[in-house]
Amino acid sequence: MNEEATIELAPAGVLRAAINYGNPVLARREADGGPGGITADLARELARSLDARVAFVGYEQAGDVFAGLDSDAWDICFLAIEPVRAARIAFTAPYITIEGVYLVPAGSSLSHADEVDRAGARIGVIAGSAYDLFLTRGLKHAELVRRPGPDEVRSELVEGRVDLIAGVKPALEADARTVPGSRLLPEAFMSIRQAMGTPREREAGAAYITQFIHDARRTGLLAELFARNRVEGGALA
Repeated sequence: MNEEATIELAPAGVLRAAINYGNPVLARREADGGPGGITADLARELARSLDARVAFVGYEQAGDVFAGLDSDAWDICFLAIEPVRAARIAFTAPYITIEGVYLVPAGSSLSHADEVDRAGARIGVIAGSAYDLFLTRGLKHAELVRRPGPDEVRSELVEGRVDLIAGVKPALEADARTVPGSRLLPEAFMSIRQAMGTPREREAGAAYITQFIHDARRTGLLAELFARNRVEGGALA
């Protein structure tokens, strides 16, 4: 066990792990209210390797996890790798990739993802999400309409205030079942690379979690946790 990494990642013997319940591919609430999913299991395995106790810090959206940096709210997180985030978070290699897709309402003339970026198009997104950050960098003509959570984004679509919404495929597949006539555009517009991270200044901790994810892949632990949690909508990186 690396003593310096333990001090950085689990001060006082407690590893604070941020869990984003807004990503149903990676996290869920169990019947007892505790966290489940592959991210919770990875946090438990990391804590065990550090001979530490894990304390979960729950969030509803990825943007809230990132904002938690300002108050030193967590020691590790599970977020998509993005340049804006990487300026402040040291990420491991990705362990899961998830498709980012578009959902359009009934009557939409759009049929392919490459048709979306056009003047006048309004795209609903969850503020601070990986796809918000990605589209902010890449769009040249369409407008992003940012809302705090999935319910608010879906309402914008239902009420006709946006022309389509962007999101992770499993979540938008669920939305499509509740919004009559809506459909996913067939191609993904991005591959969302999910990784473990720690505040960038924790260099020993960053090196430790990088090796941890590498070893989890090499030993088959990642594949085991993927299967145990019956992960749907994502693929092992």
